[in-house]
Amino acid sequence: MEETRPLVSGKYLEYLGRPLVREGDTICYGDMTEKCVLVLEIFSYDKETDTPKDILIQVVDSKDPNNIIKQGKKEGLYNAFSLGLVWLERALQMA
Repeated sequence: MEETRPLVSGKYLEYLGRPLVREGDTICYGDMTEKCVLVLEIFSYDKETDTPKDILIQVVDSKDPNNIIKQGKKEGLYNAFSLGLVWLERALQMA
């Protein structure tokens, strides 16, 4: 039996057809109706440019966020998000 959840009203930024939401130093990417989502946690910022520097990358189960499917670290938001997208797509294909 597939679980259905009510949709949250409002508009969100979308990237490649999936919601992209940031709250503070946490960025969540993915559709909560799918098996897993990507979570990026910003740990530090570059002092000169004030851009995200150290990023924790996690692909987590959308029904149980404590169930981490894959985890790693990267420097720079672009590098972290790019790697996270690959991990998320692979995890969704395996589901």
